[in-house]
Amino acid sequence: MISEYLKKILLFDSNDYLQLFFNSLYFWMFFGIVMGIYSIIYRKKGARNIYLFLISLFFYYKISGYFFILLLFSTFVDYFLGIGIYHSKKQIHKTIQVVLSISINLLVLVYFKYAYFFTDSFNAAFGTGMDLSNHLGHWFYGINDYAYPHDPARWLPPIGISFFTFQTISYSVDIYKGKLKPVYNILDFGFYVSYFPQLVMGPIVRASHFIPQLYQDYRLRPYEFGLALYWILKGLAKKVILADFLAYYFIDTVFSDPLRNTGFENLMAVVGYSMQVYADFSGYTDIAIGIALLMGFRLNTNFNSPYKAKNVGEFWQRWHISLSTWLKDYLYIPLGGNRTGSYASYILIAIIMAIIVLISGYPPLAFYFLALIVILGVLGYFLPTVKKSINTNINLMITMLLGGLWHGASWNFVIWGGLNGLGLVVYKFWRKISPWERYNNWITIAWKVLVTFTFITFTRIFFRSENIDIAKNMMYQIWNNFSPEVIPAVVSANYPFFVTLLIGFIIHWLPDSIKDQFKRTFIRSHVLIKILACVITVFVVYQYMKGGVRSFIYFQF
Repeated sequence: MISEYLKKILLFDSNDYLQLFFNSLYFWMFFGIVMGIYSIIYRKKGARNIYLFLISLFFYYKISGYFFILLLFSTFVDYFLGIGIYHSKKQIHKTIQVVLSISINLLVLVYFKYAYFFTDSFNAAFGTGMDLSNHLGHWFYGINDYAYPHDPARWLPPIGISFFTFQTISYSVDIYKGKLKPVYNILDFGFYVSYFPQLVMGPIVRASHFIPQLYQDYRLRPYEFGLALYWILKGLAKKVILADFLAYYFIDTVFSDPLRNTGFENLMAVVGYSMQVYADFSGYTDIAIGIALLMGFRLNTNFNSPYKAKNVGEFWQRWHISLSTWLKDYLYIPLGGNRTGSYASYILIAIIMAIIVLISGYPPLAFYFLALIVILGVLGYFLPTVKKSINTNINLMITMLLGGLWHGASWNFVIWGGLNGLGLVVYKFWRKISPWERYNNWITIAWKVLVTFTFITFTRIFFRSENIDIAKNMMYQIWNNFSPEVIPAVVSANYPFFVTLLIGFIIHWLPDSIKDQFKRTFIRSHVLIKILACVITVFVVYQYMKGGVRSFIYFQF
């Protein structure tokens, strides 16, 4: 009996991989034990780092099984290449090694996350029936007695692979650029790559920010303890009370079959999903930041009230900040940024256009693209300012398209990224002629926020829908079957959803000064008040946990 119980605790179970998620009781029992041992060794930096590295590996094993081997592979590769890059005397040797680091990481990412997607796209484009068997993936899953990954439609890539591959790529590139010295202790480097609070869903941590903390003494002032507790409680409330409740009560039902619901219900589901995905993802990172702070490590803020943004550009400065800045520093700027184009820019956009033509199954689209290229080329040749604008906008579109693909192996995500890129490009031109750009009164700001939120919410249709058909059905219902006469009945029948959604937006749009004052009051409150807040939050969260522990949305990325 005891041995079976220990197996359940210590061994990976493919049918219970959610048990170590932040919104589960098992995780907090796990974290309590981790902190109990940590409190004994935290003053010894070497032992502390080794301990947390091993704990992080166990954490990853418990949620992804033998894919922790892949995490170790990525760690070993970039550890040795990082040292090689730093000590190479010739520039060509540095370049070869950094290219090798980027290539290996991207090949791992592409193989395990996009192999089925690219194969299906190739089959659709050329009418072939190529069948892909992801042998390594099946081997990892086979060890854990998984059956479903053999079905490409249900393939689940290694958890967090998009996050830790980007993290190790930035490490090698920063060493190549001379911004960073390599880590010589492989266990310390492994700890940086695998640190469990942010391993599977971010924020993406830069080595230059995190690695120096490995060699600093533990420090947690009373104010920081209160702040960590505040982050954790806020994150739990966002995830369970807001995100999970909205999804369970209304959103999931509508998205599962849009045609069975009116246009108004579809519209409210999309609006609700905008709040759900924010509360879900930012809730996770809030908890991650709080947990890390209790251990003495500082992670960067990943969200800054994104639905207060007055334009699409500002939205991406507030949303998933660690990814936005990563794409800017390691993709947009190397392509030429807002200065110029590059051969890489032209090659990538040509490949993207060719793929779109092939997948669309509409050959005349190639002539339209070709005509567009000729027109833009002529304009750029005779008008230097137009050429610069074309180049920078190409770089922007490539960044957003690839950013969309980073989120998932689906054309829905590519469309979502493309729409956001188009929104950024349109705004760049609009702000030059907009008569309202110079006004900052509350009416103008409210209007800008509403327009931005409406656009971002529209793009969420593709982000949330499982396939193109569901997205089409949802847009059809919203446009052709809005049925305003059903609004009172829908609102009355689903009032808990609408009340919760309204409260969520009110809190989100509160002035930062009010939120900061509430945060400071909590942090400075007596310890008994903090304990009471924890008890109340846990009690309320438990009441809202409909249908058990629900996974986080970005878990799949």
